[in-house]
Amino acid sequence: MLTIDPKRSLLLVIDFQSRLMPAIHDGETAVRNARRLIEMAELADIPCIFTEQNAKGLGPTVTDLPVEKGRLIHKQFFDACRESGFLDHVPADRHVVVVGCESHVCVQQTVLGLLAASRKVYIVRDALGSRRPEDKETAIRRMERHGAEIVTSEMVVFEWLQTAEHPRFRDAIALVK
Repeated sequence: MLTIDPKRSLLLVIDFQSRLMPAIHDGETAVRNARRLIEMAELADIPCIFTEQNAKGLGPTVTDLPVEKGRLIHKQFFDACRESGFLDHVPADRHVVVVGCESHVCVQQTVLGLLAASRKVYIVRDALGSRRPEDKETAIRRMERHGAEIVTSEMVVFEWLQTAEHPRFRDAIALVK
């Protein structure tokens, strides 16, 4: 299957942290689209995992993104896959949909780690951020070159829905308007 399978999906929300976000180019858009996917994941019963990089220095996840209790992983490694036990939260058969900051640091290194661990990865272009646009675009190209699929938040919403007969279709459509 070339589309994202909602039954096998997992949303990974990387490091949308309070002290980092003011420096992120077009960060409000990335946060808005990440929130859209968090809400859609809730509608479709898709699990979410959140990470925070060095929370003492970068602060907690921004308040616009509701972190599920028990689903937050604190990390020091830029590549979350290097944290002890992280991959235990990402079963091998999952379609991992990734949003986060910074695209060229923690997102890229985690995505490359997931790909090396044989996970199927989808990068949500409009829910990624970096301080400089060229870092974001270069990271997207590199991740794609190594096997990540590049998608948008609206693509993910409709692939998770699969059909206009989905019981939460109207709620989901409200998210993309």
